[in-house]
Amino acid sequence: MHRIFGGGAQILQNGASEERGENARLQAFIGAIAIGDMVKSTLGPKGMDKILQPMPGQDGGRGQATVTNDGATILKAVWIDNPAAKILVDISKTQDQECGDGTTSVVVLAAELLRNAQILVEQRMHPQVIIKGYRIALAAAREKLESLATDNGKDDVAFREDLLRIARTTLSSKLLKHEKEHFATLAVDAVLRLQGKPNLDYIQVLKKAGASLKDSFLEEGFILEKKIGVGMPKKLENCRIMVANCQMDTDKIKIYGARVKVDSFEAVAEIEAAEKEKMRNKVDRIAAHGCNVFINRQLIYNYPEQLFKDAGIMAIEHSDFEGTERLAAVLGADITSTFENPEETKLGFCTMISEMMIGEDKVIKFTGCAENEACTIVLRGASTHILDEAERSLHDALAVLYQTVQDTRVCHGGGAMEMAMSAAVMEKVTDVPGKESAAVEHFAMALRQIPMILADNAGFDSQELCGQLKAAHAKGQHTMGLEFTHGGIADMEQLGIMESFRSKMSQLCSAAEAAEMIIRVDDIIKNAPRQRDGGM
Repeated sequence: MHRIFGGGAQILQNGASEERGENARLQAFIGAIAIGDMVKSTLGPKGMDKILQPMPGQDGGRGQATVTNDGATILKAVWIDNPAAKILVDISKTQDQECGDGTTSVVVLAAELLRNAQILVEQRMHPQVIIKGYRIALAAAREKLESLATDNGKDDVAFREDLLRIARTTLSSKLLKHEKEHFATLAVDAVLRLQGKPNLDYIQVLKKAGASLKDSFLEEGFILEKKIGVGMPKKLENCRIMVANCQMDTDKIKIYGARVKVDSFEAVAEIEAAEKEKMRNKVDRIAAHGCNVFINRQLIYNYPEQLFKDAGIMAIEHSDFEGTERLAAVLGADITSTFENPEETKLGFCTMISEMMIGEDKVIKFTGCAENEACTIVLRGASTHILDEAERSLHDALAVLYQTVQDTRVCHGGGAMEMAMSAAVMEKVTDVPGKESAAVEHFAMALRQIPMILADNAGFDSQELCGQLKAAHAKGQHTMGLEFTHGGIADMEQLGIMESFRSKMSQLCSAAEAAEMIIRVDDIIKNAPRQRDGGM
């Protein structure tokens, strides 16, 4: 317990603890390095999967096991107590939101930077000196990465090929790697349909168990997992669509806890007639908008459905909430709750609504939507586990392609950029006087660990391959990287292994900043745990 002058008043509450100096730093380093070691084996095209088994009672009932090699998914599912480890989990989540891909790489790189910093701290180097050296090294690495990036944004054909290469590279480390050609084309077609619009919501991913992964397809337009009302046409053209969120089941008295006492059956009939009249007026107001399709988020009971049918309006009920939001955006409609002002209500439009079969299920397909960039990727697969992992893989590919459309620069994969940045940082060492040069050198060593881990995960001799790669980069062959089909080094340009520049830059900067934050730690204070009632 921390006391003033050893025997003075106690500052921290009973049960609170404080770790200072070396102990605090060691605790922070060990926690962060352990997180890096946990996800290290999932890195790269030959990375292994993890099974995440939730605690009983978590996620409802017994909980569903998850099989994945996505860094962000693994780290979200793990309960962590170490504060430094939580920082790495946060940068992984940020990388997932920002770029979609590189969630494992950013954690592994940060852990390697901390592992090298720990060596320097044990040699009695001050943390601020290490941070200064790391900053010099980061500037040199960023400069090298920017100089090696290429930009084909002006040439549509070359840019599409770049996007396909990035998608293939991203999917290589995922479950979809055996069908990566097929899924890369699906993802690129879907993202290019957006035409640069900043809204990935227009791309819907629909999971349907059955068939195999290669039976997945891209459907232009929007698909809603609902059925068209009974007795209504199953196909309609030139649709003017009202999307609503209102009660269409008030043909029954629904005031909870209310009791209506009547003295005759005639009075009951009058109440029912009044309710029906109220509903008829509501349907008439909806029909006055000039729509020929009515989609409601809530239920539509039999009587209003019959009224819609008589008015020649197709009614679709109970579209799920997320589906309704996306549907309104895609059709260019407002979600309406009141119907008094038809002139202020914006109706959606599509050229055709029809029913289609996916597997054994009927779904509604909207073709030629007002926002014509919309599309649906239908995923097929043998089980829900496979579909969930396929969706995560596809999300990563879509997100990284979307970021590349925003920032069209690309760079080579296969560990080529890390080795090139490492070589640039090592050149910088000769210009750095004083102790900082050791920190700069260790930053380069941390970058070199990424290709080594890639080779280790593939079961090859990492020392041999990285030695060859280092020699190639020393000669200025900066497109050379690791190739795992035969286990050697090869030209990434010829193999078409590309990565998003923005994703790579984000990995580098996030990992360096997180490592710097953890290196600064010299004191960890834990508050006393909350006491239960009764002082137990």
